Amino acid sequence: MANAKPLHDAMDEISDTVGEQAFRKIRGDIVSGDLKPGQKLKLEQLKSKYGVSVSTLREILNRLTTEDLVVAEGQRGFEVSPASVDNLREVGDLRLVLENHALALSFAAGDLDWEADVVAAHHKLSSIEKALLGGDANRTFEWIKYDFAFHHALISACGSKSLLAIHQSIFDRFMRYHLLAVSFRGDGVSEDHKELFRLALERDVAGAQAKLAQHIHSGIDHILSTGRL
Repeated sequence: MANAKPLHDAMDEISDTVGEQAFRKIRGDIVSGDLKPGQKLKLEQLKSKYGVSVSTLREILNRLTTEDLVVAEGQRGFEVSPASVDNLREVGDLRLVLENHALALSFAAGDLDWEADVVAAHHKLSSIEKALLGGDANRTFEWIKYDFAFHHALISACGSKSLLAIHQSIFDRFMRYHLLAVSFRGDGVSEDHKELFRLALERDVAGAQAKLAQHIHSGIDHILSTGRL
């Protein structure tokens, strides 16, 4: 076939796909708390669990050090980054700076399609929050997914792929603490989202930024109140 790719190129693509899948799985297991803060990441055990080579695992773990999700210990290997009150506050502050900037850009540039995406994302999040408030604790992980989708929708018209990518990394590091706390904040977080939704449709940048600051700081206070850090 004239358009067939060389075998080594095809194999590289397969390898990249497997490596990316393993990267997402390991990263997700750190964020979810399945791989616990401070846990030693032994390459032979990870090789069996995630089905990739030791060299690929080293690349993945080095990549995760750039997101501060993994700590490299020199000759001693790797471990999951520890969780601490200071780090939680630092990550919260970083999220606020990035998201506030992206909100301003997005509110200014957002069109009708952007508004439709915000409406859809809030509808899904609101439905999950109603279920959680009704006592369905099994929806917590689903809530994390739709919480990010809503906040992402709010800033999605910012016009910067780099800003969106950095924000997602910081957002996941912040959500890691929520998952370690194993606790949904309740009515307060749902009301915050309703208000952010209203302010977004009104393009009220100052109001949304003030509400976001309150939202993030209340989340930090809630995590600390559980005593699980």
